[in-house]
Amino acid sequence: MGIEEQREEREVLDSIFPDEITDISENEYRVSILLDVTSDDSDGSESPTIILQVQYPSNYPDEAPRLDISAPPNAPKFEYLDIQSDKAALLESLNPTIEENLGMAMVFTLVSTLKDAAELLVSERQRATQAKRDFEAAKVEEEENRKFHGTAVTRETFLAWREKFRKEMAEEEQKRAEEKEAEDKKKRAKEERRMTGRELWEGGLAGKGEEEDEGTDGLEGMEKIRIEA
Repeated sequence: MGIEEQREEREVLDSIFPDEITDISENEYRVSILLDVTSDDSDGSESPTIILQVQYPSNYPDEAPRLDISAPPNAPKFEYLDIQSDKAALLESLNPTIEENLGMAMVFTLVSTLKDAAELLVSERQRATQAKRDFEAAKVEEEENRKFHGTAVTRETFLAWREKFRKEMAEEEQKRAEEKEAEDKKKRAKEERRMTGRELWEGGLAGKGEEEDEGTDGLEGMEKIRIEA
């Protein structure tokens, strides 16, 4: 039992994966699995490939095959899949399939399961990255909209604004009154300095003093001379 079933499965796998399967020994081989995923950057980079290494124990398929996962030699790094870091999770995803298929040829099913699990992992990471980008873009858009629409007015913000406005208006009014009072004082002082001689005379501030007394005494003397003559 075991060896014959292993040979039959191997022949079937050769027909399914003619270019993807490589023998290592009589009971060990590798299957190259190309994932149907693309990079978000659309930079033309190739989709990632993972290698499933299968080794048959003597009692396979009644006993589970020994499996390992690796990346092709010199494979370019793919943004959303790191074989070294993701190996344990991908191998664990195969356990339910192995348990369900014990006693039957299962490698083809394991290849399909591994391909689906890896593509799902990449897809989830791409969606998470896109969600983060969308969130950041929404934050930027919200900030831009805030510049045009301003902050929403609430009762508290309105009352605070009104109190501040009234205070500013009162200060401005007081400032204007002080400036007007200073300007009026300056204007009155200037007008007093510019009074003419006529204004001074009419105001009783000119034409009085010794000159006025001397003029009166002279006239009185002249009158006395004319009378005596």
